[in-house]
Amino acid sequence: MVLFKFALKTTFYGKLWFSSASSKDKMVRILNVAEKNDAAKSIADLMSRGHYRRRDGISKFNKIYEFEYNILGGQHTMTMTSVSGHLLNFEFTGQYRNWQGCSPVALFDAPVEKQCLENYTPIKRSLEKEVRGCQTLIIWTDGDREGENIGFEIIQVCRAIKPNIRVYRARFSEITPQAIQRACNNLLEPDQNTSDAVDVRSELDLRIGAAFTRLQTMRLQKRFPQVLSQMLISYGSCQFPTLGFVVERYKQVQNFVPEPFWKIKVTSKTEGRLADFTWDRNRLFDQEACYVLLCHCLENPVAKVTEVIKKPKSKWRPQPLDTVELEKLASRKLRINAKETMRIAEKLYTQGYISYPRTETNQFPKDMDLRPLIQAQTADPNWGGFAGRVLTDGPNPRNGNKTDNAHPPIHPLKYTNNLQGNEARVYEFIIRHFLATCAKDAQGAETKIVINIQDEIFKCSGLSILARNYLEVYPYDNWSDKVIPTFEQGETFEPSSIEMVEGETMPPKLLTEADLIALMEKHGIGTDATHADHIERIKDRRYVGLQPDGKFVPGELGMGLVEGYDAMGFEMSKPHLRRELEADLKRICEGRKNKDVVLQEQVSKYRDVFIEASQQVEKIDEALSRYFGQAVQIQPQDINFEPLTPLRKCSCGSDLVIKKKKDGNGLYVTCMGFPDCKTSVWFPNGVIEAKVDEALCPRCQEPTHLVALKFKRGSVPPSLGNEYTGCVLCDDYLIESLDLKKLSYQPRNNAGIRTAPLRQTNRPQGQNNWHQGPNNQTWGQNDWPQGQNNYQPRGQNNQPRGKNRGRGFNKFPKSRQPSSRKPRQANTKWQKRPAAAVTGNVNRTMGGDQGNNQQDIECSCGENAALLSVRKEGHNKGRKFYACKKPQGTGCDFFQWADQPPPQNNPTTYTHHQPGGPSNSSGSGIKCNCGENAKLLTVCKDGQNKGRPFHSCSKPRDEGCGFFAWADVDENRGEDLWLSTGPNRQRGNGNAPKKRKCGLCKQEGHTKKTCPQNN
Repeated sequence: MVLFKFALKTTFYGKLWFSSASSKDKMVRILNVAEKNDAAKSIADLMSRGHYRRRDGISKFNKIYEFEYNILGGQHTMTMTSVSGHLLNFEFTGQYRNWQGCSPVALFDAPVEKQCLENYTPIKRSLEKEVRGCQTLIIWTDGDREGENIGFEIIQVCRAIKPNIRVYRARFSEITPQAIQRACNNLLEPDQNTSDAVDVRSELDLRIGAAFTRLQTMRLQKRFPQVLSQMLISYGSCQFPTLGFVVERYKQVQNFVPEPFWKIKVTSKTEGRLADFTWDRNRLFDQEACYVLLCHCLENPVAKVTEVIKKPKSKWRPQPLDTVELEKLASRKLRINAKETMRIAEKLYTQGYISYPRTETNQFPKDMDLRPLIQAQTADPNWGGFAGRVLTDGPNPRNGNKTDNAHPPIHPLKYTNNLQGNEARVYEFIIRHFLATCAKDAQGAETKIVINIQDEIFKCSGLSILARNYLEVYPYDNWSDKVIPTFEQGETFEPSSIEMVEGETMPPKLLTEADLIALMEKHGIGTDATHADHIERIKDRRYVGLQPDGKFVPGELGMGLVEGYDAMGFEMSKPHLRRELEADLKRICEGRKNKDVVLQEQVSKYRDVFIEASQQVEKIDEALSRYFGQAVQIQPQDINFEPLTPLRKCSCGSDLVIKKKKDGNGLYVTCMGFPDCKTSVWFPNGVIEAKVDEALCPRCQEPTHLVALKFKRGSVPPSLGNEYTGCVLCDDYLIESLDLKKLSYQPRNNAGIRTAPLRQTNRPQGQNNWHQGPNNQTWGQNDWPQGQNNYQPRGQNNQPRGKNRGRGFNKFPKSRQPSSRKPRQANTKWQKRPAAAVTGNVNRTMGGDQGNNQQDIECSCGENAALLSVRKEGHNKGRKFYACKKPQGTGCDFFQWADQPPPQNNPTTYTHHQPGGPSNSSGSGIKCNCGENAKLLTVCKDGQNKGRPFHSCSKPRDEGCGFFAWADVDENRGEDLWLSTGPNRQRGNGNAPKKRKCGLCKQEGHTKKTCPQNN
């Protein structure tokens, strides 16, 4: 029986222990993320009561603290970690990141995305690792706008790994046990509106700042290279108005003209006490008038006391401390700049010594118990006694009228005497200010004396302090006694002196940092959290400097920039534009305005300002020339701020645009998503101009603009002419003539696999599409065999990219030469299509004229030729001709005028005639398309045709018909004599010249530069 009981007991406790262990293992894990590591450590210490387990994360600066805690209705394992401020930042994508990659104005519409900076990647990876084992996420970031936005960045990273994770927001204003417990008991949803406001501000700051910064920097570095060649000349919508305040005050001082004035001064010295009486008129700017009044007083220099007024006088204690007041008072009283003050305050907050330092509230809530906070300070030997007296009298803070309904005023949380340096000074200031706020006003008695001398009134006042009260603990305010003689109402006395003193008006004082912060707050420039950053930035950029007494003066660069923009009439240094934005951001937070609407309005407004500023940018040059000397002359093409017109959207979502090469020689189509997307098309050197046309390509499924091209004379086939407008994506004639690479869209999807091409290659059936061909030639859908794949990438049979590419008046690419066609009948000759026929505007509709054929004409392919008409204005307009009905690039290039009979010996073989008219075999002059005699010229350009004679129109280039014909082509035999007898004649059995071989591997098909052995 005993053995049975023992066994039962063992089994029971063993099962109980096992059950307890299982429940702990199955305990739900919650990920908690704070804004900084110090805050995470302090919160974990309070929640675990000092019994947390610490381990390292992927980021060595952001530790991980684990403990058990009862929250959300049960016991859970808490994983507490942190970020280091903003985890993600808005950045431009692709070539928009490159200063030379686009025009600055394009940045107003360029794609942006939130990216994790490289040095923050370990923090991001740590969050991704920890969230995998958690079911819930609690955000413990600061309670201001920035903290809310950082919270949503954390949510974005975590939900990328766990889309269904539950998210809560812990709101707290101080890191104390009571505040943390309240936050855990009242978990809320994150505030999307507040985060959206920060996103709008961040995106606008990026777009506006980047556009104006690039405009200023790229231009001014070239205009003033000796001074600015190594400087970043930045612009910010908050930074510039801040600079404007400094410049405006400096100009007020510089332009101030002092004005002399005169006043009467009366003094009386009795019983060793001196009373200075001020004139009721204050001062006069007319010396004679003042002198007359002085003489009148001296006629009977007896003063009569008309009034003796005694009343209590109070010096008010300070209001509770908000962020702006902390920055101003620390600058004035402690001589610590705002940036350093906020850094120290943030550190004191994360250590739990003070409440949250970024607050707009200057009133304590009525239900907030201040006694424990005051009690904690009674231990200090310097202000402990005063704290005790405040407790005895009862704390009675003098509240202000501002509140953000989020955080209380800045106040101490606990006492410490272990701080040193500026940290100790800032901490002591916050304590003394808090105690002074809770104390009583200083009390005194003021005596005011009024006297009359010859109907001129003079006044004097004295002060006697009765109770210093808050002044005992607050040495930053001065209030002292002012002892004057005793006067009785109605008595008369003779003053010690009556005299006229001269003075002059004084200019306003230069701005101190405290003055500058006050102006920024007044005009709505920035927030309490960003004032210090904006001031520090204009100092770093050397736009302003500090005098030894702490006064701000503008630098030459700052003065020139403000004067330049003011000369444009924009007043960009004034606070109006930014103030409107800050008001809109507040409306977004309150849910009264949509973020997209605000973003669109502000972008449109600043884009218009930027475009006008770029057109008047010379005014900035003129303003800076007054300080830096004469600006260096630059060519207009050195700095081009014209926006790039998109050709179409690339498959990656970015724009395809036409750009110049870095050396300025040559053009190419590229994707603005480079280097992530490497889609590109390079034009040959013969293309001297390529502009995106307003017209859209009717064949491309996606909206695609045509491209207007201009060529060097003699660099392209004559059929293209000097100018050509077509689509570089689907115009096979243009692509083959220029030997362009067909675009193959190969973006990578999320799995890293390249996706299919953007455009379908098969032409849809039943679609009446029209396409603009060579020289505005119109092609209809019937020109393209239904269902045929017309999308043909360059293969091995295409013309190689060798040194002869683009040589003067070369033949068509090899894919269009006889060697690529099917065999013909024995007596059939290949006929090269004349340039005039190809160049003309041709109606290639296959139905209309075919019904009028008087005979079946076969082309070199052995099929019936199409009867077409010339539509181009000129000598041959309306003239009919036969041509191969296959699409260009796939047919045989057959051509025959319809009004000329074929040779009698073979009805399917036709003689090649000179473009523009019948051949002249009698030896008379060749006629061009204008009907005039053509002139005989010789190719001078280096290449295989150098020295070869040809006929061309005798009119000037812009007025002629574009006629061209080789002078050495045998019309009767259809033979090119230059190839058979010239310096580049073909050898052997008339085969084409051998392909160029690589200099390294001796293989055909590539050059030494592109040889695989180089890799």
